[in-house]
Amino acid sequence: MSDSTESVVRGPHLKLALWLGAASTLAALAVFPYLLTLMPTWFATLPVPLWKLVAAQVVQAGVLCWLLAWLGLYLGGRHGLDAPWLRALVYRQPMPTRRPHWVLAAVLGVLAGTAVIGIKLMQPSPTPLAFDAVGQAWRGALASLYGGTVEEIVCRLGLVSLLVWLLAWTRRRQARPWMFIAAIVLAALLFGASHLPAAFASGTPHTSFAICQNIMLNALVGLVFGGLFWKLGLEHAMLAHFCADLMLHVASPLALGQA
Repeated sequence: MSDSTESVVRGPHLKLALWLGAASTLAALAVFPYLLTLMPTWFATLPVPLWKLVAAQVVQAGVLCWLLAWLGLYLGGRHGLDAPWLRALVYRQPMPTRRPHWVLAAVLGVLAGTAVIGIKLMQPSPTPLAFDAVGQAWRGALASLYGGTVEEIVCRLGLVSLLVWLLAWTRRRQARPWMFIAAIVLAALLFGASHLPAAFASGTPHTSFAICQNIMLNALVGLVFGGLFWKLGLEHAMLAHFCADLMLHVASPLALGQA
């Protein structure tokens, strides 16, 4: 998050983690309209009432993100990985002296999302099904909140921070640039693999090519988010992820007629 990989973030973490957990709870609730259209058959065969599943998943996401946020802030802070602008707001501290790069993060997110759309359009696809583009777009907008919040807390703040801490622990607790890069790459690959269940539910074939393509495309954008987290802080990664998802789940259905 700073120019020096040896910088240390000192200060409390619990209150900030609680705020991130609360935001994740709302984001997890917001994603369900999108999931209901993505996996209607699965939801129709649930052995429990839908409201019970939603409540359980929302609470689980909030608690998990709270714990991972605290862990990530605690472990990553000693290596300069943090959410500096959110920290300043939550703890009423002066804003970071370094200049933020919100426009850069948004542009990188848009470019990453556009690249994924372009690559997918180059592949042969089955005859598109008729669907409500506007309805798909507003559901996609809500789902984008989940990606920019929950997935960044889990995959960047939690996972990247943990991996950097583990690698630094093997080297007398001194992180080197290659450790950040290795952590970002590994987290991006795991981030890509985590999208396979949703991809299969939406009709992606269970072929080796489709699986590898899905993992690599999501890993590609994960590298962008990880780099922003490392150099600029969690907030920039969140913004980039949100903008990328807006391209994928809002702009694409509206402009191209594809879900």
